Amino acid sequence: MNVPVDLKYTSSHEWLRAEDDGTVSIGIGDLVYLELPAVGRKVAAAEACAVVESVKAASDVYAPIAGEVVAVNSAAAETPEKVNQDPYGAWFFRLKPSDAASLAGLLDAKAYEATIGEE
Repeated sequence: MNVPVDLKYTSSHEWLRAEDDGTVSIGIGDLVYLELPAVGRKVAAAEACAVVESVKAASDVYAPIAGEVVAVNSAAAETPEKVNQDPYGAWFFRLKPSDAASLAGLLDAKAYEATIGEE
């Protein structure tokens, strides 16, 4: 499995990429349906804020950090199968973090690989 080392991860499989403008892009893979949060919505860490559906099940996507939704990737919602083709390029939404230091508490690639048994 490809686990880029420049990203952060959650144990529930969301990935996070810190962007140059101070926002954070969030995504996940293996989808057939995607429902995104509204721009401007403020979310708390661990709050359900999006819905994904794979061929096996539907589940919530939880905000890995607290912040405000500043952008959504409408193209990913319109063609969720493209997320499967490029899961680390097809972000779902971007947050302006309430506390930028909260990224430090997330898993790095090595720790994430350990949680999924990919060591």
